Amino acid sequence: MSDTTMAAQTAPRTDEPVLKIRNIESFYGPIMAIRGVSLDLRKGQIVSILGANGAGKTTLMKTISGVMDPEKGKITFEGREIQGMEPHKVVEAGIVHVPEGREVFPLLTVEENLNLGAYTLKDRAQIERDRELVFNYFPILKERRAQEAGTLSGGQQQMLAIGRGLMANPRIMLLDEPSLGLSPLLVKEIFAILKRLNEEQGVTMMLVEQNAQAALNLAHHGYVMEVGRIVMDGPASELMKSEDIQEFYLGGHHDEGGREQRRWKRKKTWR
Repeated sequence: MSDTTMAAQTAPRTDEPVLKIRNIESFYGPIMAIRGVSLDLRKGQIVSILGANGAGKTTLMKTISGVMDPEKGKITFEGREIQGMEPHKVVEAGIVHVPEGREVFPLLTVEENLNLGAYTLKDRAQIERDRELVFNYFPILKERRAQEAGTLSGGQQQMLAIGRGLMANPRIMLLDEPSLGLSPLLVKEIFAILKRLNEEQGVTMMLVEQNAQAALNLAHHGYVMEVGRIVMDGPASELMKSEDIQEFYLGGHHDEGGREQRRWKRKKTWR
């Protein structure tokens, strides 16, 4: 299994992004959660969205997947505007959202959960091939296929959530905090599998993460969100070298005495 401590190679690029987001604004009641966000995702690329709690990362995912309607802006997928589209139509179009917190159906078996991921597909042979593909990448799911999902460990439930998303045969996967609540060993394992899925199957991904180290090691390009805005973006390898990213996401900043300063005592100014 590949080592996620190495930065991802440059993704295949096409001239036109497969997903274009332009000046999106979404609200919770009177509160603006994302403010004029614009970004691109190209075929075969992994893009990571970094940011602290409340930065607007999950809101962005929900807006793309149709769970929330934007007040302003455009979301274009393969040349077609999809903002405001019903969530099941977004899935049918080829975008699958693997939500934060896994959200498996606890009383259904592993296999039943996977089958629900394929509800938009009609080709039974394709569904069988997709299921075998999922079992190939997540062999523990094959071993536990008859087990109720609610009895799986957290890491196994995360694998199931990703596998269920793959069953829809997506052209883009939106992954919201796949490392949440998992041990470092499991995070490494799951991110290595995501890397293989991208390299071997060409799965295009947008990844929301607070674990900046893991996210940037996996991604080709990264964006940083803060209070609903994009404040920085660039190739993941370059973001890893940024003083701001190193200071606020990859470890503490040390003062002249060698002691780590507390982040909340310093005001952030993006350079």
